[in-house]
Amino acid sequence: MRPQPGRATVAAALVHLFTASGVVLALLMVHFAYAGQVRTVLGLYLLAMLIDGTDGLLARRFRVGEVLPQIDGALLDNIVDYITYAFAPMALLWANGYLPGGAAGLVWAAVPALASCYQFTRTDAKTDDHFFLGFPSYWNVVAFYVIVLGLTPAVTATLLAVLSVLVFVPIKYVYPSRTVTLWRTNMVLAALWLVLYAVITWQLPQPSPVLVALSLAYLVYYAAVSLWLTVRTRRLTAAPAA
Repeated sequence: MRPQPGRATVAAALVHLFTASGVVLALLMVHFAYAGQVRTVLGLYLLAMLIDGTDGLLARRFRVGEVLPQIDGALLDNIVDYITYAFAPMALLWANGYLPGGAAGLVWAAVPALASCYQFTRTDAKTDDHFFLGFPSYWNVVAFYVIVLGLTPAVTATLLAVLSVLVFVPIKYVYPSRTVTLWRTNMVLAALWLVLYAVITWQLPQPSPVLVALSLAYLVYYAAVSLWLTVRTRRLTAAPAA
């Protein structure tokens, strides 16, 4: 049974508010980044990922686009994701000495931020078959591992440069909550990774090496499946019709 028109409008507005609450988290991320409270910022990243992972499901459940067509939910989502997934992580790395010193720190923080500006404004950043096209600006995840693994500024700068280039490379990356192939497996593994993320963050500054290794194994799986599906999709597209 569908909710009454008035209730449907309220429900849709609340879903948008739920998405927009990520902006408040981003303000807190930057505030605590410059206060040197790294673990707090990583905890806020987790909250932002939980919101981002569930707001789309809620939007479809409550038919938000149909009930409130005057509000562009996709644009709202992109604004929030850019701030929480790209801008705030660069602030964290730059403010806490994980990037090279001096003006070079600004340069290396700006490179991913600029690359993500390009990606978040691409009309095909999310493909019709529900993939991300190009490295999907998971800079919060990158910042997490820079901190957990204790990477040097030089290694961090190199990693940021490589991933910034991959933003422009047309590889399809799994969209865990929407990619149809292996959907159940991807969702379960993504959920388990979030649990590992939470535990590792709680254990900082000395997380369990076993848990860190398990979390990295998921990243290897994610990259491997994304590459496999990219190749498979291209082969199917190139195959002549029977």
